[in-house]
Amino acid sequence: MILAALVALISFGASAADAACYAEYKAKQDNPFKLHYNVAQISAPCTMASARAQLSSLLASQGLTLLKVLSVRQQ
Repeated sequence: MILAALVALISFGASAADAACYAEYKAKQDNPFKLHYNVAQISAPCTMASARAQLSSLLASQGLTLLKVLSVRQQ
């Protein structure tokens, strides 16, 4: 019982340190015109500015333009 609690505590600590960051965003495509809403995993730091920078380049390579980062959150 104690061993199971210790393993759970260690697992929780490792997962909290390795928490993933997700950004919720809106983007558009021009030809043909389409609006996109999605959530993407981004690398650290988990900030709005970092999300904008990472998503802008990622989306541009897919022919999309980032309109707005709605939120960022770590999980």
